[in-house]
Amino acid sequence: QVHLVESGGGLVQAGGSLRLSCAASGRTKTMGWFRQAPGKEREFVAAITWTGSITNFADSVKGRFTISRDNNKNTVFLLMNSLKPEDTAVYYCASEILGVISKFQKDYNYWGQGTQVTVSS
Repeated sequence: QVHLVESGGGLVQAGGSLRLSCAASGRTKTMGWFRQAPGKEREFVAAITWTGSITNFADSVKGRFTISRDNNKNTVFLLMNSLKPEDTAVYYCASEILGVISKFQKDYNYWGQGTQVTVSS
């Protein structure tokens, strides 16, 4: 069992930046970020393998978001730049136990409680 705790969400103006953190209770393999906007289904945002050598991003955030990790601290980060109102959502981190990078929720085994990101126009 891996416990995940997200932090770093908040209210920011359009064009601003936020950095989300996800602290894990133990070692993890592939880590992902997903988000769920009001009235919408949860969607993939980004993922990173254990070594950090492979990352994957949703088309909607490519070039604006960066995912990274510090394995010494069992923490994954999501740096979000040039934020838009449509980025408003609850952001969740997730952990996958096989080490396969994936954009599908079904492939992730553990989930955090989420952190709210609100981007004002």
